[in-house]
Amino acid sequence: MRKHGLAVAGICVLLLAGTACSDTEAGGSGGQSTPSTSTSQSNSPGASSTPGNSTSPSETPASTSIAIVPAKGASSVQPDKPVTVTTTAGKLTAVTLKDDDGDKVTGTFNADKTQWTSTPQLKPGATYTVSGSAEGTDGATVPISSTFKTLKASKSLKASVVPLNGETVGVALPIQIFWNNPVKDRAAVEKRLSVKTSVPVDGSWHWVNSKQVNYRPKNYWPAGTKVTVDIGTQGVNAGNNAWGTASRTIAFSIGKSVVTNVNVKKHTMTVTINGKLARTIPITAGKDGFTTRSGVKVIMEKFTVKRMDAATVGLKPGDPEYYNIPDVKWAQRVTSSGEFLHGAPWSAGSQGSSNVSHGCVGMSLKDAQWYFNQTLRGDPVIVTGTARHMEPGNGWTDWNTTWAAYKAGSALS
Repeated sequence: MRKHGLAVAGICVLLLAGTACSDTEAGGSGGQSTPSTSTSQSNSPGASSTPGNSTSPSETPASTSIAIVPAKGASSVQPDKPVTVTTTAGKLTAVTLKDDDGDKVTGTFNADKTQWTSTPQLKPGATYTVSGSAEGTDGATVPISSTFKTLKASKSLKASVVPLNGETVGVALPIQIFWNNPVKDRAAVEKRLSVKTSVPVDGSWHWVNSKQVNYRPKNYWPAGTKVTVDIGTQGVNAGNNAWGTASRTIAFSIGKSVVTNVNVKKHTMTVTINGKLARTIPITAGKDGFTTRSGVKVIMEKFTVKRMDAATVGLKPGDPEYYNIPDVKWAQRVTSSGEFLHGAPWSAGSQGSSNVSHGCVGMSLKDAQWYFNQTLRGDPVIVTGTARHMEPGNGWTDWNTTWAAYKAGSALS
């Protein structure tokens, strides 16, 4: 009689690691079950008996057991815990983990294929099925099957992202993730975020508040870089019973380098493209009482035509400073409070010599159109020459923070 390794009759599918098999189907409060075809943990030839002789146990150890964690029938399983399938002999040949929508969860085998471990990214409130097979040392195949349910989340965590998937952006654009619910465990969430680049880039995440985290490189993105942002937050425990319900990947590209410098005192704007001065433009900026802010700004929005109504900054009709211009051309927003770079034919006599605007940078229509055609959302505009500085959060202000302070804003720093 030859010895068997892992054979069909000698398999016990365990639903909790370390639990022994029995000769009857397990049940009850332990939540265990044994397939009807697996009634013994061992298949040892020396365990046979002969009439007239006593039965003696074999010195051959039990052939194997398969353990699946979490247990079959388990409920309220935490979505941030990995699922494992382990065998003590032979090897695992295939393991699949699917939710009730048919979506697969990725996983990996160890080197000798005795254990399979999933990524800890399960959906809350879902039913999961583990299926697959194992192969014994004698070539016998044994099926693997189990189901369990994850806990239901009282709050979900979902992400909105800047930039858009597939977008080409400027060299200063910070990646911005906005959460629909506050994140209490920032470190747990940040561990699920990654940025991959086509060329080496030194960068860091920085928490703006509990509902926003940004990422920027130490220096501007290299022109032409391909960037992939993996937001692997499905199943993450964000704290306060808020669980990630989805993961997503955003891929975008960095365009050519367009760096703008505005000198308010000299009433000039220089545009450098890929390291070379492309144009010097006469401009007008904010007059007294409406001083243009100094600092590093980033182009946030672009409009070929934009209505500009002073009511949006608190000025009312009847005020001598009130304005309502329905067709401002080639307008590019650089602050949330309403600073733009745009065409301003009404101030042509002051461009290059004095500041007469309400805070915007104005230029001729010809220069404004040329400039508009050079830029992308995310290009930097560096303003100097005033004592009024950018306020944190008044636009995309990441570049006004020192690199050391920015890195300190990471939950993993």
